[in-house]
This record gives sequence, C-alpha cells and structure tokens, in this order.
Amino acid sequence: MLKIPYNNLLLLFCSIVCAREALAAESTLERQQFKIGTYAIDAELARTAEERQRGLMFRESLAENQGMMFQFTQADHYCMWMKNTLIPLSIAFIDEHGKIINIEEMRANSEQTTCAKSKARYALEMNAGWYNQRQIMAGQKVDGLPLATNAQ
Repeated sequence: MLKIPYNNLLLLFCSIVCAREALAAESTLERQQFKIGTYAIDAELARTAEERQRGLMFRESLAENQGMMFQFTQADHYCMWMKNTLIPLSIAFIDEHGKIINIEEMRANSEQTTCAKSKARYALEMNAGWYNQRQIMAGQKVDGLPLATNAQ
C-alpha cells in the first residue's frame, strides 16, 4: 500500500481545487466594444447577478485593452471588492448617460470595498493604471454602452 504523507495529500487536494477554479474562470460571457475618446476597449459583459459576483475572479491576466463591463439593473451607489481576484485593476464607475463618475485603483485579493461617488449604472474594470496611462478622467464619456433593457 502506498502511503502519502498528509501534507502532500493536502497539497494535491489544493492543487486540484485551484486548477478547477482556474478552468471555471475561463469566460463564456458576451463581449462588446466600447470607446473612451480614441481608445478602443474589448470588454466582457457581466449583466446577471451571478456574472457580476464572479467578475474577474481567478484570472491570472487581462490583455492590455480588454476589461469587464458590469451592468446593473438600475443606477445606485455600488461598491466592488477584489476577493479572489488575482490581478490589480482600475475601475471606472459610470452613470446612466455614459459619463465616468470616478476612477479608482483596486488591489488584488483585497476585501476592501471601492465605491461609486454617486449613482452608477455601470462599472468598467481594466488593468491597474490603464485609465491613468491614457489620461482618462472623471467626466469623460464611454461610448457604446449596452442597452439598459439587457440588464437582468
């Protein structure tokens, strides 16, 4: 009979669970293109409560001009966190008219909340520093937002 030390067994179990989570993180979400000024963005759409809750959890990377657009059913003071999110991100909270309310930096694996400064209808997560590197600021408009009727 093969005897496996407890620590090795625990490590094997954790590896299997982590691999399963990584595979589950592969997205099948619909994608849409957006523009902020001259910058084109290819973003996954998180429209259902389950999609928004999962967000970019367990992802190990995000391409330079790719992100995730969270669409909410109504405008409100939404807050986000980075639990199980492995990469640092920048988030832009966006109102119903497509205007950026505020942009914040978020640390990987943090449970600290980051909130919209006024009622937001959307939130767009991009790689950390993406907005700053392009001098995109609050007050700018996001073009190509999904129709409100698509939210669930």
